[in-house]
Amino acid sequence: MKATAEVQVIPIGSGVSVRAEVKRAHRVLEEANLNAQLHSNGTNLEGELSEIFRAVEKIHETLHSEGTVRIATFIKVATRTDKEPSLAGKLF
Repeated sequence: MKATAEVQVIPIGSGVSVRAEVKRAHRVLEEANLNAQLHSNGTNLEGELSEIFRAVEKIHETLHSEGTVRIATFIKVATRTDKEPSLAGKLF
């Protein structure tokens, strides 16, 4: 099932700047071959719903294995039955 989503990953306890962790999380999304558009408060995604959830799980596994102790992730997901959802279709 195709979906669009917004994912916000918040590493906790990593210090004032979490730039390295956010960049690493974004690379995981790119490696998952999802259409990922980074913005100031998260990332918009387009792809198969199962792949989106798998990628979020991979972000948690990766960041934890690289030393991030706590992570809070917020996900908004949208699916449709009348047409295939896309990020471009949400613009207008």
